[in-house]
Amino acid sequence: MRIIQIFLFICFITFSFISCSAKKDDSGLSELYEMLNDENISSKTRYGIVNRIANILHLDEKYNEMILFLTDWVETHPDDEYNSYWLYMVAIDYQKQNADKIAEYYFERILSFYPDLLVGGQSIHLSCLEHLIQISTDEQNRISYFKTLINNFPSSVSITEMYVRLALEYEKEGEWEEAFKAYKLFLEQPDSSTIQIPGIHDAYQHARRNVDFAKSPKDWTFESLRELEGAVKKAIAAYDWRSLDKYRTKVNFFAMSWKSNETDANAQESFSMRNYMRGNRIRFNPNLDESSNANEAYLRTTGWNTYINVWYFYFRKINFPSDPEIHGRWEWAGIYFGEKM
Repeated sequence: MRIIQIFLFICFITFSFISCSAKKDDSGLSELYEMLNDENISSKTRYGIVNRIANILHLDEKYNEMILFLTDWVETHPDDEYNSYWLYMVAIDYQKQNADKIAEYYFERILSFYPDLLVGGQSIHLSCLEHLIQISTDEQNRISYFKTLINNFPSSVSITEMYVRLALEYEKEGEWEEAFKAYKLFLEQPDSSTIQIPGIHDAYQHARRNVDFAKSPKDWTFESLRELEGAVKKAIAAYDWRSLDKYRTKVNFFAMSWKSNETDANAQESFSMRNYMRGNRIRFNPNLDESSNANEAYLRTTGWNTYINVWYFYFRKINFPSDPEIHGRWEWAGIYFGEKM
């Protein structure tokens, strides 16, 4: 990556044109245009003039003129070492005008054909990628952007966040093997279990379940909620703890109070139902709880012990589109202790 230090007064992200002391009158612009024709000026002086002209046009709200000036300059001066910066200004201006598709074209053009620059300590290529992720709606392109950020700017971004966002993009495209690989890389990061990612709820739990579920036999699942409910009720009525142990999910099964969170360390349980059925009078409601819906269901049971008499069995519809034979089936995912809140 080619790095060029530019004047300290440039603000890379916001283009703080207000701080510039440029004159807004046409005569000032005429003088600047005339100075550009001097072949003997240095590259830094030429940079300062081009930048000043662009700032004046922007302050005068002559956005189209500014864009025309800069794009024409890049076209007629292909060897200008600051061309990526001029096109970046053009892209940002289009983005501010809500012309995201045109802005996307220029950000892409910079990444594909122009060397990187450091402006005010910030990489133009890095900033282009960050803007592209915000405005691009093409999943394949977004996958490419995240991979480039991970490979080219590992110290400038949160690698942990990038891996999980990359995995989600692969999911949208149905590229499940690649999604699982990205989730595995996410889970390997030291802060994966504690990171808070805007817009992504329980990233760690989602990744953990996807990876563990993918490699599990999934032999505890039922074709329908009716079948699962019937099997569980039959096992309870027969005090058949072996069948209950067989029916519960083997991936992140939880047993917790209603106030707890499924991701809490003490919520993950692998106990045997044998310890709770012997010597107790276990009963269950004839119907599922009224809060049950097409994706989740609750079965109220009683008689487990004198400390917490009521247990709600939680049934869940499986969301695992990478395996059509499993996707849409049902599993017994956990237990809530106490009366429903």
